[in-house]
Amino acid sequence: MSLSAASAQQSQLPQVALINQQIEQGWADYEISPAKGAGDEVWCRRVYLDILGRIPTLEESKAFTSDRSKDKRTKLVRSLLYDDQYTEEYANHWATVWANMLIGRGGGNDRRDLTSRDGLMKYLRDSFASNKPYSSLVYELVTAEGDTKPGSPNFNGAVNFLIGKVNEEDGTLATSSVSRIFLGQQVQCTQCHNHPFNDWKQQKFWEFNSFFRQTRGLQRYVDGTRDIDYAELVNEDFAGEGGDPEEALIYYELRNGYLSSAFPVFTDGTEIGRSGLVDQVKRRSELGRLMLESDAMDKMAVNRYWSMFLGHGFTRPIDDMGPHNIPTHPELLDELGKAFRGNSYDIKELILWITLSKPYALDSVLGTNNKIDDPSVGESPKFSRFYLRQMSAEQLYHSMVTVASGTASGTYEDQERKRREWLRQFTVTFGTDEGDEATTFNGSIPQALMLFNGELTKNATSLKKGSFLDSLLSTGRTTTDRVNGLYLAGLGRKPTKKELQLAGSLFRAREGKEGEMLQDVWWAILNSNEFILQH
Repeated sequence: MSLSAASAQQSQLPQVALINQQIEQGWADYEISPAKGAGDEVWCRRVYLDILGRIPTLEESKAFTSDRSKDKRTKLVRSLLYDDQYTEEYANHWATVWANMLIGRGGGNDRRDLTSRDGLMKYLRDSFASNKPYSSLVYELVTAEGDTKPGSPNFNGAVNFLIGKVNEEDGTLATSSVSRIFLGQQVQCTQCHNHPFNDWKQQKFWEFNSFFRQTRGLQRYVDGTRDIDYAELVNEDFAGEGGDPEEALIYYELRNGYLSSAFPVFTDGTEIGRSGLVDQVKRRSELGRLMLESDAMDKMAVNRYWSMFLGHGFTRPIDDMGPHNIPTHPELLDELGKAFRGNSYDIKELILWITLSKPYALDSVLGTNNKIDDPSVGESPKFSRFYLRQMSAEQLYHSMVTVASGTASGTYEDQERKRREWLRQFTVTFGTDEGDEATTFNGSIPQALMLFNGELTKNATSLKKGSFLDSLLSTGRTTTDRVNGLYLAGLGRKPTKKELQLAGSLFRAREGKEGEMLQDVWWAILNSNEFILQH
């Protein structure tokens, strides 16, 4: 499908038209030509990975590519977002993405940690399954009170975002996390001194920190023991470091050794009451209200989701926004933020706009006419091609499960246990235990051995009855048809002439045993660099 044909089907969406117009203007300004449009097979694989966190099954790919309707891309995106059959996968995927962002991949996995990963995941799954507005999600995460653990008396999974961040070092981790994740303001380095490059001052850090001084995480024990059962996040009166709850100020040390004071003031200068008494002022509730009134929250959400789907945000890093870090497309960022707010912070609609846009539909090949569009060498992104990026560990896991059996089996708890066991091995092997948003595949020997010989790969390449390869052997008219099916299922494309010749050589080497030949080809596909790339 040509790029013009692919984009024509969604021209009725004004937000998509806005994206296309603004991005195309950037191409014109830099005198570059975009890559050609991605084919249906590639685009289908791309959108399944980004929306559901896995590649499509062979049947799903064939169903899409055989559809001759002009609006089939729009129909597929809407189906993945809104059809009941995909709700669970959508919710699980985005709950995982946000849990990693909020508490890191290792958050809640240590028995001494107050955080309950299961509690946060339940809250996030329920939120994404019901398509909770982004504004409500943010407000609840920032203001939540209650217990961490499912089944506890006052369970509220949202508390798991802050429960591990408020007790230590006067809530400085809560301060930096909330401002960075939701407002795109990196304040952590102003804790001890003024920022050298932007207008964030040490005073502003401690003013923002003051919003969290009424909040505590409390341990709750199993009756009659000293074993921690769960934790509770509570608001409690704060007398202030001067001992006057009506004027509950905090003190911090300047670089010259003098003390200065701070009270709750939002980043735009809006003050709230100075009382530390909960029945007079709930500081986190006031913070949540002020965040929802700020367009910084809107822009940060758009910037984050754009980067998730396009590979780069409008700023670098995506969560450091402000006058010191001018966006690549400031008008587009501003207008999309307004549109997101105007559409009641509907996350699925934001995803729809991005995935149906021209830049998302481009091929990933860097051509002679857009050589300057290469963020990997420090250039600002122009989005004239789809930027290659590696799957996350979670996407790789669910894609391997998909190619092994079509869908994950067992209860959610069973699936989650198996996934965490695999990811734990992955984290140790790959050294990505800090909760980063992306996982780096570095080609190490332990990594290669894990992928080559691991249980997921063995299951995916099995010839046992009911397996993917066993089912494939009963489809298609010829052996070539079945080899084509392997490449479509794994890579979202047809095999090249050279790849078909190689399959023929393997077929002869296996003395005409087609199943063993397909097993060899499939193993090579699953262990290729191309398989682990989002392209």
